[in-house]
Amino acid sequence: MAKGLVAEIVENVIEGVLKEVLKKTTGRKTTRRRKRQTRSATTGRFVRKKTVRKPARKQVSRRRTAAKRSRQKSR
Repeated sequence: MAKGLVAEIVENVIEGVLKEVLKKTTGRKTTRRRKRQTRSATTGRFVRKKTVRKPARKQVSRRRTAAKRSRQKSR
């Protein structure tokens, strides 16, 4: 009798904990910030912004070759 009662209590506790854990995990996602959209002055519809791509920056520091690196290592 006592054994069955303890088993039932443990089973109920485990079931409750599992329900709680599963309830918290479903569909939790961080909200994303949305940028304001510009509207057309004439039509009032949303306008896509035209992005101007800047050219790639010129490389300033020179990359060491494998030979130069091994030579520096041996110093």
